Amino acid sequence: MLKKILLGLAGVIVVFCVVVAMQPAQFQVSRSATINAAPEKVHGLINDFHQWDGWSPWAKLDPSMKTTYEGPPSGSGAIYKWVGNDQVGEGMMTILESQARRLVKIKLDFIKPFASTSTTEFTVEESGSGSKVVWTMSGENNFLSKAMCLFMGGMDGMVGPDFEKGLAQMKTLAEK
Repeated sequence: MLKKILLGLAGVIVVFCVVVAMQPAQFQVSRSATINAAPEKVHGLINDFHQWDGWSPWAKLDPSMKTTYEGPPSGSGAIYKWVGNDQVGEGMMTILESQARRLVKIKLDFIKPFASTSTTEFTVEESGSGSKVVWTMSGENNFLSKAMCLFMGGMDGMVGPDFEKGLAQMKTLAEK
């Protein structure tokens, strides 16, 4: 009887591992919002990490989070590092590319709770009397993140709502 239970359990584990391994290796999450503010103003909120506490969906999750800034105050080469509680973890963002009024491309490195690297892009376009902002994150899923995605609705389900909240907070801040 014990042998049958152990064989059954081993079979379930093998099937689970096969299902996880077959999940997509690449992910992309994207959200957009229209903000009644000029592209310069919106771009400024994104391009300067010192402005992120005003709209980032993660900034208020840990009021005692430690943040540091390195490099130039904004634009290409600016670096933002954080160490926080379990909800925000630990990581670093580096602005790789900044095009005035249009684009901010960021390398996002998580250290804790799980090491990963992804690319985040903010595009800003003029839209009527305001701006359309698109926030996109893309990267690769390792085995562990593929398994987590099975239970948490994929990266879109895990991160998409945070992007929506962040864009709503950015809209409120930019439209003041």
